[in-house]
Amino acid sequence: MLKIEKEIWNEGYEYIACIDEVGRGCLAGDVVACAVIMPRDLIIEGVKDSKKVTPKNREKLYDIIYKNAIAVGIGSVDNQTIDKINIKKSTHLAMKKAIENLKTKEGNYIRPDMLLIDAEKLDIDIEQRNIVKGDSKCHGIAAASIIAKVYRDRILIDLANKYSGYAFEKNKGYGTKEHREALKKIGPTPIHRMTFLKNIL
Repeated sequence: MLKIEKEIWNEGYEYIACIDEVGRGCLAGDVVACAVIMPRDLIIEGVKDSKKVTPKNREKLYDIIYKNAIAVGIGSVDNQTIDKINIKKSTHLAMKKAIENLKTKEGNYIRPDMLLIDAEKLDIDIEQRNIVKGDSKCHGIAAASIIAKVYRDRILIDLANKYSGYAFEKNKGYGTKEHREALKKIGPTPIHRMTFLKNIL
């Protein structure tokens, strides 16, 4: 899992920011990206693509990653912006925000000298490499996917209390059968992506 990072460190780069997003395919809520700069040669046991980690283990790894990371940044783009500019542009915007928010525990910004991005290319003046299925090939991207997933899941669990009937605490805004049926019955909430609901409503 560190092969890609090791090659880049050996080329003389110091701060590699690994970036991934979650929530791209959801019907409700923000798209969230995380950028993380990990210490050289550190591998955290259990870190892999967030979809392959149990919710309980994701929570544990979230804390371990935060504790060990040199810097972490979160970027979030809301449903109204997604409806306005489309999901691809919103994903890129969330990733750029995550890079801009890369801070150490002391709150100091760190500018990365290399970006490793899961399957996306950003319009940004930092050197980057784009890795297809990066969250299963690259330790740092897998760590970013875990942070982004836990961060976003916590928001949707909170929103489940505000908007009852959609089971956000279970589906996290994804289009499950229960979620789709609730949309037909109750209608959309202010956090739903209207451009994603055309085939449902």
